[in-house]
Amino acid sequence: MFLVPSSSPQLLIIFFPLMLQFISRTCSSSLILFAIQRGGKWVTSSIAGVFVDTLTMKLVTLAQKCDVEDSFGTKDDKHDLWPLDDIDPTKSRFPCCLVWTPLPVVSWLAPFIGHVGLCMEDGTVVDFSGSNFVNVDDFAYGAVARYIQLDRKQCCFPSNLVSHTCKHRYKHAERGTAISWDDAIHSSRRHFEHKSYNLFTCNCHSFVAICLNHMSYGGSMDWNMVNVAALVLFKGRWVDFMAVVRSFLPFTLMVCFGVSFVGWPFLFGLLMFCLLLVAWFLVGTYCLKNLLEC
Repeated sequence: MFLVPSSSPQLLIIFFPLMLQFISRTCSSSLILFAIQRGGKWVTSSIAGVFVDTLTMKLVTLAQKCDVEDSFGTKDDKHDLWPLDDIDPTKSRFPCCLVWTPLPVVSWLAPFIGHVGLCMEDGTVVDFSGSNFVNVDDFAYGAVARYIQLDRKQCCFPSNLVSHTCKHRYKHAERGTAISWDDAIHSSRRHFEHKSYNLFTCNCHSFVAICLNHMSYGGSMDWNMVNVAALVLFKGRWVDFMAVVRSFLPFTLMVCFGVSFVGWPFLFGLLMFCLLLVAWFLVGTYCLKNLLEC
């Protein structure tokens, strides 16, 4: 630091602006405040004491300015999320949405089973619909029937290990992170372009689960086929009334024809089929974890 000689007030006047300029460029706010506290011990001259109050006021102002700049620098460390376009079913645009549509034959017997996809920020639907094939802007098996818009603020998009906002910092980094919503979908798409599709082990729900894990959506790294299906089943919104008809009319007709030609045992067989299907995914997901991992 600077020591001001007591016999040279002219030197103090000359070096005073230079001191302020040097301190403002090289010292942080904490060092400036420390200098204020120790200033009285460094400046012992009675002549220099005239300038201590002025120097103190200047340093306090400079420290406040540094603190304001630091607050602005850290305030927006998170990713800026630009506004999304409105959901437009007529153009098949569902920004940042999890979308669902019924499957042929399978949904006729179990209407809670369907095909899912995840939409990019511009609303384009991306879905895993076949071996080594990921659809982009061409949702397989028909138009979207149900959707739920996800909140990007619940995602973790770290630029480095320190900037994680989720609790699973190391686990997230190990499994793969993303710097944006679209980046998570693109990385998952590249991964599933080399995967074989299987309705019972590696399907469209697996693709969505991997995407959500890359985002650490909701602070969770445990997304799987079951909770993805439950999310759209219990929180999904219908696009319109015709989407409801399209989803349940085949099932209703199937039940009516089955009861008419087979009788009530058909309902028992249908119930057993649904229970076995649910049991398979529950056991495969939570008991035999390696079985359903893509």
